[in-house]
Amino acid sequence: MQGQILLTTVVGSYPQPEWLINRQTLGRGMVPRVRAQELWQIPDAFLEQAQDDATLVAIRAMEQAGVDIITDGEVRRESYSNRFATALDGIDLAKPGTVVGRSGQSVTVPRVVGPIRHTRPVQVRDVAFLRRHTDRRIKATIPGPFTMSQQAQNDYYADEESLALDYATAVNEEIRGLFAAGADMVQLDEPWMQARPEQAKHYAVKAINRALAGVQGTTSLHMCFGYAASVKQKPNAYDFLPELEQSAVQQVSIEAAQPRLDLAILKALPSKTIVLGVLDLNDMQPEAPEVVAQRIRNALSYVPPERLMIAPDCGMKFLPRDVANRKLRAMVLGAAIVREEVTGG
Repeated sequence: MQGQILLTTVVGSYPQPEWLINRQTLGRGMVPRVRAQELWQIPDAFLEQAQDDATLVAIRAMEQAGVDIITDGEVRRESYSNRFATALDGIDLAKPGTVVGRSGQSVTVPRVVGPIRHTRPVQVRDVAFLRRHTDRRIKATIPGPFTMSQQAQNDYYADEESLALDYATAVNEEIRGLFAAGADMVQLDEPWMQARPEQAKHYAVKAINRALAGVQGTTSLHMCFGYAASVKQKPNAYDFLPELEQSAVQQVSIEAAQPRLDLAILKALPSKTIVLGVLDLNDMQPEAPEVVAQRIRNALSYVPPERLMIAPDCGMKFLPRDVANRKLRAMVLGAAIVREEVTGG
């Protein structure tokens, strides 16, 4: 392992092979909130084996790029959230619901018809598989309780807060299993806190803290403005971010490259490690390492190096694989440039 400052990681996803998933269909449609089995190219009898093989490809690519803390590439998922969200009790899978999505369009989502309950491990095998096949530090990602409450039609609970808190209890049970399976850190994906900041200000931190109650291990929370594949123009400021200083997470992961984020906001999170997005995934031209290095230097004006980690912006699964690999390598080299400047060697 390199020096303990300016470590590199990924947000979660890595490009799935075209032999595994229909990438054209994946890129054309909205992000699936319910199951989308039709995306897979492999018959059900061989799908898990094929996903294992593709996961090994993702692991080796991240290792070869030199990434310090890797994931399984979320290779087994149709989206970052739907695999876990549809595995909980209380959901009517046969009759889904609809909500208005971040883009203002109607989106098919899980329909909540009873108490949300975690009854079985969902991603524990994924983490155990990853742990067996790498000696690097590993991160597991899981959809957060606030985001899942916004990506569901609530036909049972009296209010959204009650729904989010039961999602938080379910997430807490899964997180404990992920750490037990060998995860070095677990990340909550909570992009809808940015999309619905008013609701988030009422109960998102409460839900996050319940999801992490009693958890022993390094935890992170990721927020973004939406995938570069579908969102081309992004604001340069978050509507919900300083509030996370009051949350139990130790790390806050944000995209900053594509939106050209005003990094002064990072001063509002003095106790958190910042996982900074330094790769613009709307640009198919891989960054030069020096470009990455300058983005890191800009953040060091507001965050000391011991509280800064380096990542892409989110949505790497939509990139061509060769572009993703070259961008990851540039990220690692750019971080090395600044690490040497900071440490003197």
